[in-house]
Amino acid sequence: MKKLILLPILLLTLFASCKKDPVKPIDSGLTDAMARDTVYYIMKDYYYWYNLMPTVTKENYKTPYEILEAMRYKTLDRWSYILTGDEYNAQVTGTFVGHGFRIGLDALGNARIAMIYYNSPLYAAGVRRGWIVEKINGVDLAPILLRNDGAAYNTLIQPGTAGITNIFLFKKPDGTETTISSTKAQFAINTVLAYDTLHLASGVTGHLVFEEFFPPAISELATAFAYFKANNIKDLILDLRYNSGGYLDIAQTLASYIAGDSKAGIIFAKLSYNDKHPEANTSIFFKTTASSLGMTRMAVITSRSTASASEDVINGLKPFVNIVTIGDTTNGKPTGMNGWDIGLAHKYYVFPVTFKVVNSLDQGEFFAGFFPSKALADDIAHDWSDRNEACLKEAIHYMETGAVSTKGNASFKRYPQFSEKPEWMNNAIVMHK
Repeated sequence: MKKLILLPILLLTLFASCKKDPVKPIDSGLTDAMARDTVYYIMKDYYYWYNLMPTVTKENYKTPYEILEAMRYKTLDRWSYILTGDEYNAQVTGTFVGHGFRIGLDALGNARIAMIYYNSPLYAAGVRRGWIVEKINGVDLAPILLRNDGAAYNTLIQPGTAGITNIFLFKKPDGTETTISSTKAQFAINTVLAYDTLHLASGVTGHLVFEEFFPPAISELATAFAYFKANNIKDLILDLRYNSGGYLDIAQTLASYIAGDSKAGIIFAKLSYNDKHPEANTSIFFKTTASSLGMTRMAVITSRSTASASEDVINGLKPFVNIVTIGDTTNGKPTGMNGWDIGLAHKYYVFPVTFKVVNSLDQGEFFAGFFPSKALADDIAHDWSDRNEACLKEAIHYMETGAVSTKGNASFKRYPQFSEKPEWMNNAIVMHK
């Protein structure tokens, strides 16, 4: 049987065998034309918007990438994609080559580290969120980000190849400058960027910064929620501002920690397919966990990068938990994808949108994203647990007063950010057995 991967904007990873295979795997002698034909027939059969696709003649296209782009329903579909075998393996293991950071502009026009992974070369050198990046290889970085010049940035930072070295001039929070030579290396990302407890006037509040629903999250979330459980937290601040998705079973686990064991067996999310495959429709349920909390309210920090599994956690918990969102509007992906590996040598993996996701009340269709209860810019000048960080400060205000503040709710400028993590790692996978 063919392997089937389900991908909403969450990464659901459970291998499922289908009783009916739309196409058979092709052997290792796969040509681009053969892969193109496979993608064509998958789209005709399983694509969620199959009846709205443009009419194409497949022989007019040479590669699987070209036929997918030609057939995609561009009015709504921003996500269907194809990976090489190497890209797919990197995605599901959460590894890539780089220095391990995300860089952005602050409100004053300084280039700063917005995020950095524990296992990365620069983290080992002491670099943290909020550090100003003055120069890379002697070139001022801020003007490149201000122009949103991705080509110039990529040229400056050089390819994602192990062994490439860049020289960084940083300004630390104390105002001192330091020069660090960093060599790109392959490493595994950490999914939990920070967790701690905040002792507030309203009681002990858990604070979790969670970046990706990848396999390392299973043990990392278990550690964080065991800590929350041991500290008897009353409320939760969940920071998903850079969380672009991941495995749906991990989203299910996170939501179950928060909702508590009393919700076990209740629907967390429903997946609905096109009218050619109603037999594939399924529900995902809250489950029991070792450190369930049973939260009644929480604040979620969001941005335009908050997508997929992150949005499904918010949507799935809404019927049961009082949720306010703080920050920016989320990405808006209420859909998921099945995946097919093409060729016995796994040359390509194709992930077209194949289903939509709703919660237990059939609420979904959030293509415009979730608009925040309190709109605030991403404050990259402060580290995660700094109570002066704008979004965390507002979340604390909500916890202590029961309402978001009204002052300064005007729109704000979104400043560009550049991440070393490949764009295709911002999608999700679900595999059934």
